[in-house]
Amino acid sequence: MDVLWMIPLLLIPLLMWTSSTFVFYFKKCFYVAWMMLLALIAIPLCILKSGGRDIENMRVIRFLVRHVKYFLGLRFEVSGWEHLQTEGPYVIISNHQSSLDVLGLMEILPDRCTMIAKKELIYAGTVGLVCWLGGIVFINRKKTSDAKSVMAGAAKTMLDDQIRLWVFPEGTRNQRGDLLPFKKGAFHLAVQAQVPIIPVVFSSYSNFYLRKEKQFKSGTIRLKILPKIETKGMASEDISSLSDKSFNLMRSAFLDISDSVTQSNGPLRH
Repeated sequence: MDVLWMIPLLLIPLLMWTSSTFVFYFKKCFYVAWMMLLALIAIPLCILKSGGRDIENMRVIRFLVRHVKYFLGLRFEVSGWEHLQTEGPYVIISNHQSSLDVLGLMEILPDRCTMIAKKELIYAGTVGLVCWLGGIVFINRKKTSDAKSVMAGAAKTMLDDQIRLWVFPEGTRNQRGDLLPFKKGAFHLAVQAQVPIIPVVFSSYSNFYLRKEKQFKSGTIRLKILPKIETKGMASEDISSLSDKSFNLMRSAFLDISDSVTQSNGPLRH
């Protein structure tokens, strides 16, 4: 009987060595389970620290999540740190490829900064609860009127509480090797609050992570923080040009750093 229990323990390292599909599912399941466990640990810590929902709880979440990259074999190379040394509130925008973006976000998350996320995330068990405790702003993407109302409230909160907000302007996950057209919410937010935008670009994950091909290897992610874009004096008629300018800057940086990562590590074979 004891021997039967040993068989799965022996099979796991064998499958990790021989099957890329097994590695993909093993890492994905581990990532989800570990993040839920970390959230379970974070919930009482956040309540003890702040008594409930408070942006300062993001410090606790950031501290607990930063080690997860090592378990997945990931490494971050960050450039442009100096651009985050900006006083007062601002809006961070970044490209969005997968749930792994959370690891990069926590790698550089400044103090008094939280996210804008889809409403469905609040129902994700312990992760949803800890997101709520961390002050994450939830929007209903299916109702434009609701989303605009939340954004207007977020702009006021940014100024009143002197906080920063992280937004994914593509609006959905994208692993097509390029950026999707930006939605305008983040730019309405920045212009309404008259705060700067700081673009952050994640290099392509395609050199280590391919969802459709079920491959998830070790790899390097390059994070490039771009200089801030001022919005003072801008009005609603400037939002389209502001969005286009941000998109072009981020797309150029994305292609540049993704190409350099691929050259360093080589492409992931399908």
